[in-house]
Amino acid sequence: MTEHRPLLAALWMCGAIASFTLMAVAGRAVQVEMNTFELMAWRSAIGFAIISAILWRRGFAQVRSAVPWLHVQRNLCHFAGQNLWFFGLTAIPLAQLVALEFTNPIWVALLAPLLLGERFTLRRALAAALGFAGVLIVAQPGVAPVGVGHLAGLGAALGFALNTIYTRRLMAHDSVLCVLFWMTASQGLMGAALGAPGGIPLPSPAVLPWLLVVGLTGLTAHYSLTSALAHAPATVVAPMEFLRLPVIAAVGALVYGEALRFAVFLGAGVIIAANLVNLAGGAARRADRDCGT
Repeated sequence: MTEHRPLLAALWMCGAIASFTLMAVAGRAVQVEMNTFELMAWRSAIGFAIISAILWRRGFAQVRSAVPWLHVQRNLCHFAGQNLWFFGLTAIPLAQLVALEFTNPIWVALLAPLLLGERFTLRRALAAALGFAGVLIVAQPGVAPVGVGHLAGLGAALGFALNTIYTRRLMAHDSVLCVLFWMTASQGLMGAALGAPGGIPLPSPAVLPWLLVVGLTGLTAHYSLTSALAHAPATVVAPMEFLRLPVIAAVGALVYGEALRFAVFLGAGVIIAANLVNLAGGAARRADRDCGT
């Protein structure tokens, strides 16, 4: 049994939150010169170079996969979600985007019965209903115009949820380095192909540092999150991730002058409650299996 170290998990989550926040700021800065496809092409190229350097020492044999089609499905979903997330950075306030992104686990709960054969329970239905109510509070349809940025935020959450589901299936067959290798390779090609009609621009000296930050934080964020889960269960780690909202809201207010809206925090609170309901259900199911019921 893995020893639980919640303090160490919290430190790793601080790294994840810092990485995601830096990625958001850098992603906005890069899009002064590049669209999302061009950004993804460069980000993936940077990540591919880093992963290849690691594999150079450890051996490239582990990039062979018995389930290549799963990699294709995962990377298409993640590429779509990540492009929508980067687009959302420039379309709506950071706090709104992150609040909508928190619906990711709700989408996982809804899609897992279809794609993983898991049981759809009353608790999952309650979590989905609460999550939808939280989205309505954040977006405020009828009070404020619902724009393409809000749809991008929800689309990103759906893409990330599908990515989570396919990653669960992949990790039964392949290593983390294998998944990251094919992710950066395929998404670099997709970004280059979609950005090619307008020409992939070389980053200017002003944007290059931000582009490097996007490439690096794309790896450190997920490495930190995975490391946190190695030291504590999801029921402990997930609530820590929700601290990302006040952090990103503070950055949005201090750096970009974005208003701190009560509705965003209220809606995010409802979405977080939905996630906690779903997490509690997962913990209960694991306890039942451990007891042999």
